[in-house]
Amino acid sequence: MNRRTLLTILVFIITVNCLAAAAEIRLGQARPEEVGMDSRRLSRLDEVIGLALERHDFPGAVLLVTRQGKIVWRKAYGQSQLVPEPAPMKPDLIFDLASLTKPIATATSIMILVEQGRIRLWDRITNYIPEFTPYIEEKGLPGEEIRLFHLLTHTSGLPPYTDPKEVAAKYGEPCPTEVLVRHIAGIRKEYRPGEKFVYSCLNYITLAQVVKIVSGQDLAEFSRQNIFKPLGMDSTFFNPPEEAKARCVPTEVTNGRPLRGVVHDPLARLQGGVSGNAGLFSTADDLAIFAQMMLNGGEFRGVRILSPLAVERMTENFPRLKFAGRGFGWDLDSDYATVRGDLFGWRSYGHSGYTGTSIWIDPETATCVIFLTNRVHPDDKGEIISMRSKIANVVAASIVKK
Repeated sequence: MNRRTLLTILVFIITVNCLAAAAEIRLGQARPEEVGMDSRRLSRLDEVIGLALERHDFPGAVLLVTRQGKIVWRKAYGQSQLVPEPAPMKPDLIFDLASLTKPIATATSIMILVEQGRIRLWDRITNYIPEFTPYIEEKGLPGEEIRLFHLLTHTSGLPPYTDPKEVAAKYGEPCPTEVLVRHIAGIRKEYRPGEKFVYSCLNYITLAQVVKIVSGQDLAEFSRQNIFKPLGMDSTFFNPPEEAKARCVPTEVTNGRPLRGVVHDPLARLQGGVSGNAGLFSTADDLAIFAQMMLNGGEFRGVRILSPLAVERMTENFPRLKFAGRGFGWDLDSDYATVRGDLFGWRSYGHSGYTGTSIWIDPETATCVIFLTNRVHPDDKGEIISMRSKIANVVAASIVKK
């Protein structure tokens, strides 16, 4: 046997072992009754989603429900696209997660840096971005500086968004994140830090730049190396590679073509697809792994991403800012928390995304609901808010043994 043949065999064995290892860390499946759920009650999901499809609330959806570490519901509904021609939805398709990027990639990366002793959430943002202007008091004097925990909880005083067309006209397109963050740094702060909850993409774009400044890696690379690759989330990434784009569910039609594998959010698109507020793509299966890691206190099948205390801090209402109803990255009780529905408890947490995505995790019942839709396809007129609550209610009502 020559050296080249031996090397080929060795590479093959390594590849097979890697694939086997990846397969081993996927969640198993169970019948609802095996984990204390009523399959008859759970089956009402088909009717609820079917009625929404009849109303044309969204073209299609993937719903995945886990309990006690097992998948009890994994199903695709409707169409993955309507234009240029209809195509059926499939359970393993890749979605533009939109704002699910905030807790899953950005906040988790920030907390990893906290655990590594490289940053503190009490740090002023000017420690990393000196140009960041404070809120200006009535007499024209500078007020308290913004701290990292203000950005994580949407209490920094920044407005919700900034006009991407104005940014592009001023700085060019694409616009590097560091340039956009300097622009954000100079935007007038509407409230004192800690005064009011205002959900803002600008907070998380800024936090992504902190990750880059501290680690030397952009958010895409840092989160890949420290979160997604260790967990085996191999269909989770910013800027999906060319070979994955065929599996991407298209979003809004822009310039005559639906966006496929290209982020929907304009500010994220302006930055080249990597942003702290949006830009992450993933599947329901990968999100189930992430959710189980959170339910396990930061660990999944021998792979630890976060400490139990970090998970607790991320998923509790931050005591200094209880009015916000937010943890670090996660929504607990803000006006956006309707994803919870009416039955899951107040310790549960989650997030939603503009494109029609959502995740809700309940530690009390060890349950996770992942509901991914393409509501912005093709014309950004889909309706999803009430449906998220109804889905959560059906799932929660099917839990008959705690």
